[in-house]
Amino acid sequence: MNASSDSITPRRVVLASGNPGKLREFAALFSPVGIELVPQGQLGVADADEPYVTFVENALAKARHASRQTGLPALADDSGLCVAALDGAPGVYSARYAQRAGGEKSDAANNALLVSNLAGKADRRAWYVAVLVYVRSADDPQPLIGEGVWHGEILDMPEGEHGFGYDPHFYLPELGATAASLDPDEKNRVSHRARALRQLLDKLALC
Repeated sequence: MNASSDSITPRRVVLASGNPGKLREFAALFSPVGIELVPQGQLGVADADEPYVTFVENALAKARHASRQTGLPALADDSGLCVAALDGAPGVYSARYAQRAGGEKSDAANNALLVSNLAGKADRRAWYVAVLVYVRSADDPQPLIGEGVWHGEILDMPEGEHGFGYDPHFYLPELGATAASLDPDEKNRVSHRARALRQLLDKLALC
């Protein structure tokens, strides 16, 4: 994004998420372009329903909800892990994967269930998907959308101390490391969210 884009991009944008890991990543990704992200919880906005089976529909619903409640432009993301041997699961249910199976809602439970469901399967291909949606207002007829995909493989044993979610089990052959083993700055350059962000910023610059 060039310097002139700051004059056409609202500086204060509500972020439709309360996930601490996402908040850290988005703060790092958006600070260089001069956008102040305000978490929706600080503005008294409750989480939106996510009833849809696609990332883009859920992200759009969250962005419109946050914008309608605050009167601000809004940014939302819907992201998750898709695993080839599990027919794309956990997909949009990544954050609630174990909970939907009767377990607790936690990263540890989700990872344990993932490894269990992959037991005996040779195909370990997986990919992270991130869809970012930016709306200028709740009824914006032309939301801006960026999508990023990050390919890797699933390891049985976790590696690394950074990241969140499935990062300790998401192995990147070209880097020889899991997502959780990457320095946060490096992850922010190559991740699915970084790729989606680049698309979105390109579109914002043209507005």
